[in-house]
Amino acid sequence: MKLLPNHRAHDAQHLIQRWRVLARRVGCGLKTLCKVNELPVIVIESTAAQAGQPAAYLSSGVHGDEPGAAWGLLLWAEKHMREIEHGSFLIAPCLNPVGLTLNTRADHRGIDINRRFHDADDVICGPWQRWIAGRAMRFGLCLHEDYDAQGIYLYELNHTHQTAGHAIIERCARVIAPDPRKTIDGQRAKSGVIRRRTLPAHLPGMPEAIELHVHSCPLTMTFETPSEFDLDKRVRAQVKFIETAMEVLV
Repeated sequence: MKLLPNHRAHDAQHLIQRWRVLARRVGCGLKTLCKVNELPVIVIESTAAQAGQPAAYLSSGVHGDEPGAAWGLLLWAEKHMREIEHGSFLIAPCLNPVGLTLNTRADHRGIDINRRFHDADDVICGPWQRWIAGRAMRFGLCLHEDYDAQGIYLYELNHTHQTAGHAIIERCARVIAPDPRKTIDGQRAKSGVIRRRTLPAHLPGMPEAIELHVHSCPLTMTFETPSEFDLDKRVRAQVKFIETAMEVLV
């Protein structure tokens, strides 16, 4: 049986409603950062995160044409409600609900918000900045999909000398094999892992993962599934990535 009917892939209202139900069931706080074209941009805070315990940050739906990421995050959460109830989590389930509805990379203004997370005046990224300000985080997982990908891969931004990405990718390869390319988006890649220890220069704007790092998140991973692959398999890969990261990044 498929995890997600294809006709639901871009139903942002249904996605948001399921997050509302989940938040009530596990006793999490749910906030609306803003509304865009009547669709709320919601965020979830577990009780421990609200109390100030260092949190795992998870997000998806920055790009609306990457539904496998948004549904993978929801299905992981529905599978691991007890973990969310008792752990420390900050979750942004769908930062671009209009884009998801329209199946577009851009938001309701035609803007790629993954180049706007530095902008305190942006209608979405400004409230997001105020939401994460001062939050203690253990790590951040940003979930995406890539039209050009030939398999799964991830970007890891990490100050330490040891990388966690390879151990995670190897286990996720049970669902989708790693992207074999040695260069991805102009970055050197090894077995599906792009490792960064310093911030890239000359960016046109700040992506979410890098802005998290600027806000003292010690490790961020941006995970990509190949958006031309089967949707059900992509969702499974996203769930597997989150599960594996939760085990490895302790």
